[in-house]
Amino acid sequence: MARKQQDYDDIPGTFVFDAERSREGFGINMFCMSLMKDANRKAFKANEAEYLKQFKLTPAQTEAILKRDYNRMLELGGNIYFTAKLGATDGHSFRHLAAEMTGSTQEDYAAMMLKGGRSAEGNRSKSGHYQASMLVPGDKAAKSAKAKAKSKSAKSKSPSKSRAKRG
Repeated sequence: MARKQQDYDDIPGTFVFDAERSREGFGINMFCMSLMKDANRKAFKANEAEYLKQFKLTPAQTEAILKRDYNRMLELGGNIYFTAKLGATDGHSFRHLAAEMTGSTQEDYAAMMLKGGRSAEGNRSKSGHYQASMLVPGDKAAKSAKAKAKSKSAKSKSPSKSRAKRG
């Protein structure tokens, strides 16, 4: 059965791990979780294709795993925290995987993250329906949302009139 399109499916380079994607990727994620045990890692490394047969995987999922196509694994329902176990089995750090998935070097990826992450410009939903993250520096919508949140927080921390009368 084809995955039902969601409003957030148009965010460039992003595969939201929702309930449907979780169900679709159950086999990928159970495979990755199996790699937490040393005996399973050894069995997988000894014969990867044979080891994968014990999990309910589609041919596309099996191919993505064997090719170490992490973006495709996410698209097919893999969870980034589970798929990172495959990377660790191969001796790779999360930084290495993230750099590979974004098409950059580890150094460039680290520098981008230290500067606050990738710009929201060009990385929002294609429809423009979703606003930029509040974590992206320099975004007017984010600054406005932060200011509103700060204002609400300040109001909730000020003593109420009833408390002031008592005290």
